Amino acid sequence: MHPICQQTLIANFTNSELQRHALDVDALLANPSVRKFVDWIAKKDPDFTASVTKKHR
Repeated sequence: MHPICQQTLIANFTNSELQRHALDVDALLANPSVRKFVDWIAKKDPDFTASVTKKHR
């Protein structure tokens, strides 16, 4: 998994939530912050990196 994507998931879900939903893309995308991130990152180059500092839990 791309590091910025992994950081975003960790910032938005607890470990137990990730264990329950990790393979359910629709469940992950149901989170408004994750959906916003995916829409934003889709427009970036594959080598794009940035830090995710804010936790939304």
